[in-house]
Amino acid sequence: MKVTSQALALLSAILLNTSSAFTTSVQHRATSSSSSLAVTNDLFVEMTTETGAAAAAGTANTHSSVTTYYGETLKETADLQTNACCTAARPAPQIAKAISNIHPDVIKKYYGCGFCVPDEVEGMTILDLGCGAGRDVYIASQLVGEKGRVIGVDMTAEQLKVAKETQAYHAEKFGYDNVEFHEGLIEKLDDIPSLKDGSVDIIISNCVINLCPDKEAVLKSCHRLLKPGGELYFSDVYASRRVPQELREDEVLWGECLSGALYWNDFQNLAKQFGFKDPRLVEDAPITIENKKVQDKIEEMGHKNLEFYSATYRLFQLDCLEPHCEDYGQAVIYKGTIPRFESGWSLDDHHYMEKGKVFPVCGNTYNMLKETRFEKHFDFVGDWSTHYGIFDGCGTSMPFKSSIDGVSTKGGGGGCC
Repeated sequence: MKVTSQALALLSAILLNTSSAFTTSVQHRATSSSSSLAVTNDLFVEMTTETGAAAAAGTANTHSSVTTYYGETLKETADLQTNACCTAARPAPQIAKAISNIHPDVIKKYYGCGFCVPDEVEGMTILDLGCGAGRDVYIASQLVGEKGRVIGVDMTAEQLKVAKETQAYHAEKFGYDNVEFHEGLIEKLDDIPSLKDGSVDIIISNCVINLCPDKEAVLKSCHRLLKPGGELYFSDVYASRRVPQELREDEVLWGECLSGALYWNDFQNLAKQFGFKDPRLVEDAPITIENKKVQDKIEEMGHKNLEFYSATYRLFQLDCLEPHCEDYGQAVIYKGTIPRFESGWSLDDHHYMEKGKVFPVCGNTYNMLKETRFEKHFDFVGDWSTHYGIFDGCGTSMPFKSSIDGVSTKGGGGGCC
C-alpha cells in the first residue's frame, strides 16, 4: 500500500516536534549545540531544552499530530504501512471467544501489538491506557465479569466515539455494562478525577506507551494508581539497541511505532527508577517489517543489525521487591487452581510451574506470588532467615528469547508482532 501525501505530511509534523525526543545518555555527553538537549536522567532524554510556552506548544503539536494520524488518516488496521502495530500470534481460546463478541467497528480500528489482559482478573478493576476504539476494554469487560470494572483512557476523540457508540451494543451482548471511557492524555492521568491513588488492580496498555513523549510521567502515574500487589501488564515495541537519529527522522518508521521504540535496557532501568523493581518479560516475538521499501531503507543506512521486538511485560507494584533476584532457599507449589491452567501456569517466560511440583524461586518471585492476587493458588516453602547469594540464572543479557533463534514465544507464530 502506498503512503498517502496526507500521512507523510502528518508524520513529518510529528517528527518536527519529536525528532530529539529519544536522545540517549551517550548523546548527552557530546558537546552542546544550538539544538542541545536537557538530560532528565542517565538513561535517555525525552524533552528539549525549550521551556515554558515553547515547550508546551511543541508537546501540544505532537499530541495533535498523533491524534490526527490515528483518528483520521488511519481508517482501519489495513491502512498501516508495516506490521509493527498488529498481532500475528493466535489468541488463547478465551480471548478469541471474547473477541468474537465485539462489534466489527471496534475490531477494524484496532492498532495494538499483543494480547495484554493477564490471568485471574475476575472482579478486578482494570485501567486501559490508550484504549483506542475499545477492543481491549471490551475483552477485559468480559473477563472481569459483572462485578469487575474497566476504564479506558485515550486522547483520540474519533476512536473514543466508536468505543462509546458501541457501548450499548456490548452491554446487551454481555448482559451488563461495566465500562467507562475518558478522553485524555496518559501522561496526565491526574486530570481524570475518578482515578484515585491505589484504586486500580491492573493497568493494561497495547502498543501505546511507545508513542508517548513523556514515559516517565506514565510509569509514575501507574505506580501511584495501582493497589499494592497490583500490576502493569502491557505490550509494546522495543529495540535491540538505541535507535539511531537518522532512523528516528524517518516519517513512516515513526508513525508505525518503530523509530520511537525504546532500547530494552533503557526501558528496564526506567521502570526500576519509578518503583517497578523487577520487570518480568511474559512473551516476545521478532518484528519482521514486511515492507521491502522500509527494510531496504534501514539496510541502506547501515543499520541492518538493528532489531525490533514486540514484547509483553508485567510490572508489579510491590515495595518489597529487590533490584536483583536473590536466593533465600524458597520454593512454591502450584495448586492447579487458576481457571484454564489446571496442569501448570506461567508467571513469565521462564517460570512455568507444574501442578504439585516443588518449584525453587528467588525472593522476588516468591513475593510476586505471595503478595498478590495469586497467593491462594500456591503453597509456599521457606522463609527469609538465610540468604544464599544471587539466584542462579539471574543475568543482564538481552531478555528476548526470540533474539536467539528468531522464533516467537507467543505461541502462535507469524512475523507480525
